[in-house]
Amino acid sequence: MSGIIGSKLNIRGSGRIAKLGTDGQVLTSSGPGVAANYEDAAGGGLDWQSVVTGSTMTAVAGEGYWINTTSNTCTITLPASASNGDEIMFADYARNWATNGIIIDSNGLNYQGDDDTFTVEYSTDGQALHIVYSDATKGWIPISDDDVADVPSKANDNGIFGYGTAGGAVSMSNIVSDAGVIATDVTGVGTARYYLGACEYGGDKGIFAYGDGPVSMSNLVSSSGVIGTDVTGVGTARRGSAGDYGGDKGIFAFGYNGSSHVNMSNLVSNAGVIGTDVTGVGHARNTVQACEYGTATCIFAYGWDNSPVSISNLVSSSGVVATDTTGVGTARGYLAACSYGEDKGIFGYGYTGSRVSITNLVSNAGVVATDTTGVGTVRQGLAATQYDGDKGIFGYGITDAAVSMSNLVSNSGVVATDVTGVGTARNNLAACSFN
Repeated sequence: MSGIIGSKLNIRGSGRIAKLGTDGQVLTSSGPGVAANYEDAAGGGLDWQSVVTGSTMTAVAGEGYWINTTSNTCTITLPASASNGDEIMFADYARNWATNGIIIDSNGLNYQGDDDTFTVEYSTDGQALHIVYSDATKGWIPISDDDVADVPSKANDNGIFGYGTAGGAVSMSNIVSDAGVIATDVTGVGTARYYLGACEYGGDKGIFAYGDGPVSMSNLVSSSGVIGTDVTGVGTARRGSAGDYGGDKGIFAFGYNGSSHVNMSNLVSNAGVIGTDVTGVGHARNTVQACEYGTATCIFAYGWDNSPVSISNLVSSSGVVATDTTGVGTARGYLAACSYGEDKGIFGYGYTGSRVSITNLVSNAGVVATDTTGVGTVRQGLAATQYDGDKGIFGYGITDAAVSMSNLVSNSGVVATDVTGVGTARNNLAACSFN
């Protein structure tokens, strides 16, 4: 065979030409004079074989094949003879056909009406090819050659706690594994500070920014959890709070500039670049916290403005902060928040005039629930991040003194009892996830 035509060739087009039955299955016939029968359109009636990894193989009618092209292209030779209704199916086992595709050798028979002088190649990741033999004129005809969308990846597997105060500003960090285990201190990078914020960007990295002083510097976190040196700040210097939006971007909003509470925001691009101030929306306040909900949105809630508040502000998938929503749950500041369950969030702990350990779940529609009885040591000034994609962890904080204990959050939003702390006890730190 010679003359490759395109990277994905179905010489006469691959529209679904098979007649569908009322139950959505493909109606086929096993030959002249044989009653029509229903065959599962996805190839469920085929005899599926073990994964094929070789560079060549010979297909047999009535079988399905998982083709793993991680290491090489696979040339598939079809049967030398076939009857009307014979079916074969091939599926991209490792989603790698765009790198190493499959080549169909029709072995002397026609393929979609064209003879064996044509090379037929398929090269789309996640593709599944279902062919049926018709007759000598058209030969093998694809009745489906669609690519299957990849399962959405879970959110980031790892987290990182950074900076804070332990009787004085510090800059050490502690990585959280995908099992929710906090590691020992990593020597600090960047200016020691506290009352800063942190969020994800780029889908697998993070950023710490702003802080008490006030300052507006930032420090990027790589996809392996390494904190970068100080980056010259953009936007109003202030204490910071941050959340994620758009699936791969972040936002810093609200805070305290040293003389007054503010409500401006600064967007973070998917390359980790902080934008200039955006005119504030919502009640100006400090120690507000944010978490993700839904698929590309976040919510800022609670905070402190000379007294505790419980209002919230949703952030759209394009980074637009909405006006105030009447608060639900106990008004408080100096709390923490993170996502869980991949599309929901949780606010926890804080200070009302006294320290508390209550939590409030956030639905995937951004609705804050009423108070849940607290679990774990009451404290304020802690931080929280997701881990293992769908779970969360609250860590550190202050009671009568700084602590390093943590509390895991399950993928159903249940907060666990205290875990003995690892790393320097401190408070007013920040946390984010990375991958």
